[in-house]
Amino acid sequence: MLIATVAVADSDYSFDKPFSYLIPDDFADKVMTGVRVRVPFSKNNHLSDGVILEVMRSGDTEGLKSVHSVLDAAPMYTKEQIALAVFMRNRYFCTLFDALRVMLPTGFWFNIKGDRRIKDKDIKCVELNTDPDEALSIADGKKNKARLQSAALELLATFGQLPVKDLQEITGATSSTLNALEKAGLIKFVYAGQFDTFINEKVTGELPPLSDGQREVFNGLKEKTGSGFSVNLVHGVTGSGKTMIYLHLIMDSFLSGKCAVLLVPEISLTPQMIAFFSRYFGNNIAVLHSGLSASERCTEWKKIKSGLARVVIGTRSAVFAPVTDLGLMIIDEENDDSYRSENNPRYSAREVGEYICYKRGVPLILGSATPDLTTRYKAQRGDYGYFRLSDRYNRLSLPEVMTVDLREDMANGNMSDISFTLRDEIEKNLQNGEQSLVFINRRGSHKLVTCPDCGFIYKCPNCSISLTHHANNNRLICHYCGYTRRLDSRCPDCGGELGFFGSGTQRIAEELTELFPDTEILRADTDTLYEYGSHDKLFGTFIDEKIPIMVGTQMISKGLNFENVTLVGIISADQSLYAGDYKAEERCFSLLTQIIGRSGRAKVPGRAVIQTFTPDNPVIRFASAQDYDSFYEHEISFRKLQGSPPFSEIFSLTVSGLSEDAVLKAVAYLRSYLINKKSIPDLRVLGPSPMPVYRLNRRYRHRLYLYTNRASELRKLLSDVLVYCRSESLFKGVSVYAEQNPSD
Repeated sequence: MLIATVAVADSDYSFDKPFSYLIPDDFADKVMTGVRVRVPFSKNNHLSDGVILEVMRSGDTEGLKSVHSVLDAAPMYTKEQIALAVFMRNRYFCTLFDALRVMLPTGFWFNIKGDRRIKDKDIKCVELNTDPDEALSIADGKKNKARLQSAALELLATFGQLPVKDLQEITGATSSTLNALEKAGLIKFVYAGQFDTFINEKVTGELPPLSDGQREVFNGLKEKTGSGFSVNLVHGVTGSGKTMIYLHLIMDSFLSGKCAVLLVPEISLTPQMIAFFSRYFGNNIAVLHSGLSASERCTEWKKIKSGLARVVIGTRSAVFAPVTDLGLMIIDEENDDSYRSENNPRYSAREVGEYICYKRGVPLILGSATPDLTTRYKAQRGDYGYFRLSDRYNRLSLPEVMTVDLREDMANGNMSDISFTLRDEIEKNLQNGEQSLVFINRRGSHKLVTCPDCGFIYKCPNCSISLTHHANNNRLICHYCGYTRRLDSRCPDCGGELGFFGSGTQRIAEELTELFPDTEILRADTDTLYEYGSHDKLFGTFIDEKIPIMVGTQMISKGLNFENVTLVGIISADQSLYAGDYKAEERCFSLLTQIIGRSGRAKVPGRAVIQTFTPDNPVIRFASAQDYDSFYEHEISFRKLQGSPPFSEIFSLTVSGLSEDAVLKAVAYLRSYLINKKSIPDLRVLGPSPMPVYRLNRRYRHRLYLYTNRASELRKLLSDVLVYCRSESLFKGVSVYAEQNPSD
């Protein structure tokens, strides 16, 4: 008798394992490894999705249930992908099905019909408005009474945001379903731009030439492509032409009949990358990112699996692209935190990419102007190959950087967010017909609205943060849960006059308009997607119409190539410096260096103005000098004293719940348990401590940090702890999850 072992969707982490099912004779020729099925599960035998892990013959079939239906005519997963799912389950504290599910575009789990239509307009989306773990818990409670609400919450817990149309097609949810969830505060409606893929039908045959430095790096990496698995760091200053090297490597792989995967950190980078690479590969390119609808992602996935596309460009999830004959994988801006998933499974695309390349025996190439310190340390130690590009392409000079001490500006009577120096430099650019970027990593008008008389502050009722003022509609908004309310004309407590502090992109744009009233200004932040359309349209307008000034957040800080931009202004360089976690200084240095690097990428030399209250801070000094090597030596010595990565592994154990008392009791118990665990002698337990936003959408969040050099042992211990937490009454009403090397 044929028996199938199945990874089942409704399996909980506490009892996750392959389950055995009989294969009816009618399905004998359809059931095979990698095929999706529906199977009866639990005592009430409700039907659940599953993936066949293995098919075997066995004489012992007593008590086994039978497969109910087969969903696929051919396998959706290879044996290598199932092995990857096992790796992810063991590393990221998720179920086997969770790992398998994230490898497929959402639409494949449902019956989505329709042609591939890429629309270039703003679309109504639905976004999760609560913690993903809480959403899954609520969804579980609604399965019997409100099945459609349950399905919608489960889907959003995985993907965060989806077009309303896609969510309805996928789950069957109706408008009333979504309205009920919105009324309960579990979701919110937003508008977002959608991308064109810009696949070029006209393919240019000849590649652009490489410089001597690029050629040297290319030749070194090309040797690696025929030598099995390796990890290689390409460390190049901003504007050094790393993308050009990627192009030549991918073409070399393509001409040898192999496939290539290129990951980029931000959706905003994807259109520019696609436009560039499609000149040389045309329709051989497939695109995978969240800007596509569910049906479009399914189409791109099929294109890759069938072999019609041998070059894949995408964001984090593109690491799972079903390429048939992988030749190499490239992860650009490898240090970026966006390569880590914030939802279950909380995987790192960089780690998953390294596992895939190891199993397939192909090179992994990591590129960055500011490599992750652990990556650079491994390269220094010889674990990774190391290739350096010290000069910009065509010997262009790095931008001249001016550091402005804002204390001096204030002493001279300038209370504006725009320093005298930045004002003068923008004026020069306007006179010369050159463009300027102004960076501040905060959207909205003001971060804080308060009453100087009585101390009243507008705070979010659901989260432990102040509300951000948006002047265009005169409303206060929480950027975490979406709560909104109108702004009063005077203080609601004492009637005093309100004060506004902490500028965002909207306020900076207003100040620039006041200074330069006849100058057109664009804003690039998530608030302007609805106003301007998608990223590619916005950046296209900036380039084609030579808009003089663009004010933006982190989405303008890396990877983008604006040839006429000769000035970058950084409004608040100190903003990310004191975040409190061990990577705060590294993030700040990387962000400043990257945004400086947007300037002077063509013939005209670039300049940058850094505005800061702490010009003598080492991170500010190193970033101003664009001196990664000195920053690395400074930071790595401090990490060694701390005992933080790369000199140890960090795990976090996070407890969240609606009752702070229950959360504190649970996290205190876990701390005591772990401290007394003698099986891992070098284990250090720090905390518990509240997370930076310790109350998020009414849920309190506290966290333990665990340092060790015995990662595999601690991972096993934490797995047992998570199983224990799901069964004990002390943890009723709270969620507990673990993560390795968290990004916050």
